[in-house]
Amino acid sequence: MADWPVKEFGGKTILQNARKPYMDMLARKGRTGMLKTVPDGFHPGSEVANMTVMGYDVTRSFEGRGVLEAANIGVDIKPGQMGMRCNIICIENGLIKNHSAGHITTPEADELIKALDKELGTDKVHFHTGIQYRHLLVIDGGRKELICTPPHDVPGQPFKDLMIKAATPDAQPTADLLNDLILRSQESKP
Repeated sequence: MADWPVKEFGGKTILQNARKPYMDMLARKGRTGMLKTVPDGFHPGSEVANMTVMGYDVTRSFEGRGVLEAANIGVDIKPGQMGMRCNIICIENGLIKNHSAGHITTPEADELIKALDKELGTDKVHFHTGIQYRHLLVIDGGRKELICTPPHDVPGQPFKDLMIKAATPDAQPTADLLNDLILRSQESKP
Protein backbone atom coordinates (compact mmCIF):
# COMPACT_ATOMS: atom_id res chain seq x y z
CA MET A 1 0.00 0.00 0.00
CA ALA A 2 2.91 2.28 -0.78
CA ASP A 3 2.17 5.70 -2.16
CA TRP A 4 3.76 9.08 -2.72
CA PRO A 5 3.97 11.68 0.07
CA VAL A 6 1.48 14.52 -0.35
CA LYS A 7 2.69 18.04 0.49
CA GLU A 8 -0.78 19.08 1.72
CA PHE A 9 -0.71 16.21 4.25
CA GLY A 10 2.60 17.29 5.75
CA GLY A 11 4.58 14.78 3.70
CA LYS A 12 2.34 11.84 4.64
CA THR A 13 0.87 9.49 2.08
CA ILE A 14 -2.89 9.34 1.52
CA LEU A 15 -3.05 6.11 3.52
CA GLN A 16 -1.01 7.56 6.40
CA ASN A 17 -3.35 10.54 6.50
CA ALA A 18 -6.60 8.54 6.15
CA ARG A 19 -8.91 7.69 9.04
CA LYS A 20 -8.67 3.90 9.27
CA PRO A 21 -9.64 2.73 12.76
CA TYR A 22 -9.89 -0.98 11.94
CA MET A 23 -6.54 -1.12 10.20
CA ASP A 24 -5.01 0.83 13.09
CA MET A 25 -6.57 -1.62 15.61
CA LEU A 26 -5.23 -4.61 13.66
CA ALA A 27 -1.78 -3.04 13.60
CA ARG A 28 -1.89 -2.41 17.38
CA LYS A 29 -3.23 -5.85 18.37
CA GLY A 30 -1.75 -7.97 15.61
CA ARG A 31 1.70 -9.36 15.05
CA THR A 32 3.89 -8.59 12.11
CA GLY A 33 6.77 -10.41 10.58
CA MET A 34 8.16 -11.63 7.33
CA LEU A 35 6.94 -14.62 5.39
CA LYS A 36 9.13 -16.25 2.81
CA THR A 37 6.75 -17.31 0.04
CA VAL A 38 9.34 -18.42 -2.52
CA PRO A 39 11.64 -21.26 -1.43
CA ASP A 40 15.32 -21.13 -2.34
CA GLY A 41 16.01 -22.31 -5.86
CA PHE A 42 12.63 -21.22 -7.28
CA HIS A 43 11.97 -18.35 -9.66
CA PRO A 44 10.30 -15.58 -7.62
CA GLY A 45 7.08 -15.60 -9.60
CA SER A 46 3.48 -15.25 -8.51
CA GLU A 47 2.74 -18.88 -9.42
CA VAL A 48 5.23 -20.17 -6.82
CA ALA A 49 4.35 -17.57 -4.19
CA ASN A 50 0.58 -18.11 -4.53
CA MET A 51 0.91 -21.89 -4.25
CA THR A 52 3.10 -21.51 -1.16
CA VAL A 53 0.63 -19.12 0.49
CA MET A 54 -2.17 -21.63 -0.19
CA GLY A 55 -0.19 -24.29 1.68
CA TYR A 56 1.32 -26.33 -1.15
CA ASP A 57 4.82 -27.72 -0.76
CA VAL A 58 6.14 -26.42 -4.07
CA THR A 59 9.32 -28.46 -3.71
CA ARG A 60 7.09 -31.53 -4.23
CA SER A 61 4.16 -30.25 -6.28
CA PHE A 62 5.20 -27.35 -8.50
CA GLU A 63 5.03 -28.15 -12.21
CA GLY A 64 4.83 -24.66 -13.70
CA ARG A 65 2.01 -22.40 -14.81
CA GLY A 66 0.65 -24.88 -17.35
CA VAL A 67 -0.94 -27.20 -14.82
CA LEU A 68 -2.45 -24.20 -13.04
CA GLU A 69 -4.03 -23.05 -16.31
CA ALA A 70 -5.25 -26.60 -16.94
CA ALA A 71 -6.89 -26.77 -13.52
CA ASN A 72 -8.43 -23.33 -14.03
CA ILE A 73 -10.12 -24.28 -17.32
CA GLY A 74 -10.90 -27.89 -16.44
CA VAL A 75 -8.42 -29.68 -18.70
CA ASP A 76 -7.04 -32.96 -17.35
CA ILE A 77 -3.30 -33.39 -17.85
CA LYS A 78 -2.81 -37.12 -18.16
CA PRO A 79 0.34 -39.09 -17.33
CA GLY A 80 2.79 -38.70 -20.19
CA GLN A 81 1.44 -35.27 -21.14
CA MET A 82 3.02 -31.91 -20.50
CA GLY A 83 0.91 -28.79 -19.92
CA MET A 84 2.46 -25.41 -20.65
CA ARG A 85 1.11 -21.92 -20.25
CA CYS A 86 0.61 -20.47 -23.72
CA ASN A 87 0.49 -16.66 -23.78
CA ILE A 88 -0.78 -14.59 -26.65
CA ILE A 89 1.63 -11.68 -26.82
CA CYS A 90 2.22 -8.72 -29.12
CA ILE A 91 5.41 -8.61 -31.17
CA GLU A 92 6.24 -5.54 -33.20
CA ASN A 93 9.35 -5.26 -35.38
CA GLY A 94 10.77 -8.38 -33.73
CA LEU A 95 10.42 -6.96 -30.22
CA ILE A 96 8.02 -8.02 -27.47
CA LYS A 97 5.67 -5.06 -27.34
CA ASN A 98 3.59 -6.43 -24.47
CA HIS A 99 2.81 -9.69 -22.73
CA SER A 100 -0.98 -9.52 -23.05
CA ALA A 101 -1.64 -8.88 -26.76
CA GLY A 102 -2.87 -5.41 -25.85
CA HIS A 103 -5.18 -6.76 -23.12
CA ILE A 104 -6.95 -9.07 -25.57
CA THR A 105 -10.43 -10.18 -24.56
CA THR A 106 -11.27 -13.82 -24.00
CA PRO A 107 -13.65 -14.01 -27.00
CA GLU A 108 -10.97 -12.51 -29.28
CA ALA A 109 -8.35 -14.87 -27.89
CA ASP A 110 -10.68 -17.85 -28.28
CA GLU A 111 -10.78 -17.25 -32.04
CA LEU A 112 -6.98 -17.19 -32.18
CA ILE A 113 -6.50 -20.27 -30.01
CA LYS A 114 -9.03 -22.24 -32.07
CA ALA A 115 -7.21 -21.17 -35.25
CA LEU A 116 -3.86 -22.22 -33.73
CA ASP A 117 -5.27 -25.60 -32.77
CA LYS A 118 -6.67 -26.07 -36.27
CA GLU A 119 -3.46 -25.02 -38.04
CA LEU A 120 -0.74 -26.22 -35.65
CA GLY A 121 -2.48 -28.80 -33.49
CA THR A 122 -1.85 -32.48 -34.11
CA ASP A 123 -2.74 -35.74 -32.41
CA LYS A 124 0.09 -34.85 -29.96
CA VAL A 125 -0.24 -31.04 -29.74
CA HIS A 126 -3.41 -29.36 -28.45
CA PHE A 127 -4.22 -25.71 -27.74
CA HIS A 128 -6.94 -24.86 -25.20
CA THR A 129 -8.59 -21.49 -24.63
CA GLY A 130 -8.08 -19.95 -21.24
CA ILE A 131 -8.76 -16.38 -20.16
CA GLN A 132 -7.66 -13.20 -21.95
CA TYR A 133 -4.00 -13.74 -22.98
CA ARG A 134 -3.39 -16.84 -20.81
CA HIS A 135 -4.01 -20.22 -22.45
CA LEU A 136 -2.86 -23.82 -22.37
CA LEU A 137 -0.74 -25.98 -24.64
CA VAL A 138 -0.80 -29.72 -23.99
CA ILE A 139 1.86 -31.94 -25.56
CA ASP A 140 1.84 -35.71 -25.49
CA GLY A 141 5.34 -36.62 -24.33
CA GLY A 142 7.95 -33.92 -24.07
CA ARG A 143 10.53 -33.06 -21.49
CA LYS A 144 10.15 -30.26 -18.99
CA GLU A 145 13.86 -29.48 -18.57
CA LEU A 146 13.45 -26.21 -20.45
CA ILE A 147 14.56 -22.65 -19.97
CA CYS A 148 11.62 -20.37 -20.70
CA THR A 149 11.42 -16.60 -20.23
CA PRO A 150 8.08 -15.17 -19.10
CA PRO A 151 7.15 -12.47 -21.63
CA HIS A 152 5.99 -10.11 -18.86
CA ASP A 153 9.61 -10.00 -17.65
CA VAL A 154 11.08 -8.77 -20.94
CA PRO A 155 9.02 -6.11 -22.73
CA GLY A 156 10.98 -4.39 -25.47
CA GLN A 157 13.38 -7.32 -25.92
CA PRO A 158 13.90 -9.18 -29.21
CA PHE A 159 11.75 -12.30 -29.00
CA LYS A 160 14.23 -14.38 -31.01
CA ASP A 161 16.86 -13.93 -28.27
CA LEU A 162 14.36 -15.41 -25.81
CA MET A 163 13.38 -18.58 -27.62
CA ILE A 164 13.06 -21.72 -25.49
CA LYS A 165 16.30 -23.46 -24.63
CA ALA A 166 16.82 -27.06 -23.57
CA ALA A 167 18.39 -27.41 -20.12
CA THR A 168 19.42 -31.00 -20.94
CA PRO A 169 20.20 -32.77 -24.22
CA ASP A 170 17.11 -34.98 -23.76
CA ALA A 171 14.90 -31.86 -23.75
CA GLN A 172 16.21 -30.51 -27.08
CA PRO A 173 13.44 -32.13 -29.19
CA THR A 174 10.81 -30.52 -26.93
CA ALA A 175 12.51 -27.11 -27.17
CA ASP A 176 12.70 -27.50 -30.95
CA LEU A 177 8.99 -28.38 -31.16
CA LEU A 178 7.96 -25.42 -29.00
CA ASN A 179 10.16 -22.96 -30.90
CA ASP A 180 8.73 -24.25 -34.18
CA LEU A 181 5.21 -23.65 -32.85
CA ILE A 182 6.16 -20.13 -31.73
CA LEU A 183 7.53 -19.25 -35.16
CA ARG A 184 4.73 -20.91 -37.13
CA SER A 185 2.08 -19.22 -34.96
CA GLN A 186 3.22 -15.87 -36.37
CA GLU A 187 2.64 -16.83 -40.01
CA SER A 188 -0.47 -15.24 -41.46
CA LYS A 189 -2.90 -17.26 -43.53
CA PRO A 190 -4.79 -15.68 -46.46
